[in-house]
Formats: sequence, C-alpha cells, structure tokens
Amino acid sequence: MLLQRDQSALILVDYQARLMPAIHGGDQAVQHAVWLARVAHALDVPVWATEQNPAALGGQVPELLPWVDHTFSKMCFSAVADGLVDAVRMRAPQARQWVLAGCETHVCLLQTALEASEAGVQVAVVPQACGSRRPEDKALALQRLTQADITLASPEMVAFEWMHNCQHPAFREVLGLIKAVPT
Repeated sequence: MLLQRDQSALILVDYQARLMPAIHGGDQAVQHAVWLARVAHALDVPVWATEQNPAALGGQVPELLPWVDHTFSKMCFSAVADGLVDAVRMRAPQARQWVLAGCETHVCLLQTALEASEAGVQVAVVPQACGSRRPEDKALALQRLTQADITLASPEMVAFEWMHNCQHPAFREVLGLIKAVPT
C-alpha cells in the first residue's frame, strides 16, 4: 500500500498526560507523534487524537494540542469499537487510509488497528511513534500487526509518500521537518 495524502488521516492513539510517564521511550514516541502531526498539518491531512477514559488518564500531552484537528474520547480499548470509523468518515469521508501511532502499542493501538482494518480501512502503523510500558509487549504487538497484514512505515516513509514528489507546494517546509526528524 502506497500512502495517498488525499485519502489519509493521521490517528494518534492515547498520548495522555498520566499515561506517558509509564511508557518505555515515551518521550521519543511523543516527539515522533508531534513530528507526524506537523507533517500532516503541512500537507492538509486531518489529525485525530484519541483519549482513553480521559477522566482517569487525563487529556493529551500538551505538545500535541496545537496539531490535532479532532479529539475522540473513548472507553473501549479499540477506538473503532467506540465509533471512530464513523466519526472519521463523517468529517473526512475521503480518509480510507489511516496512519496510526500510539500507546499502548499492545492494547489500544493494536486493537484499533486490527478493528479498523477489519472495517475496511487501509492501516499503516508508525513503530517509532508507538510505545508500551514494556518493550517486549510493543515488539509482540508489532509482530501481530505484520501477521495481520498491517503495514509498518517509518515517519519519513509517511512524509515522502504523502508528498509524492518534490513539486508539492509544502515540499520545502516538510523537507525542513525531515532534516530534524527525531532520533
């Protein structure tokens, strides 16, 4: 699957203030999520953030707030089970491809990706922007995703596929972000 900007949405799963300190490599996952959101913003790709039980886990980390177009609160681990597919289709009917990143990789991200795929959405997951409390849980989740034919893509893959060529009007802006991609 080649990602098409005009058919995409970026879905950022549960980067929440009270959860992130417990996530192994959480700071790096947030940096990559912000980077993806900035690229999406530059390329007019809608950005959604989910929040799992925000009364208990708090809202999104402040770094993401300027870049998120829509916030979706949920109680189910899978955002799809709480209606995310319908919500995205209502506001962005062209978004048949979802680029997903989030926490925890082996719970909410995994279940959202699998159920979105079952609902007919083409899903790509960005491992660098994902996290779990234990690295082995993240690794197992990524393994399950690939076994389920979910595409894994790096942040740069997403950016270059969304731009498609160097003639995109935001090419220079995105290129500047690419030169500063988090490590």
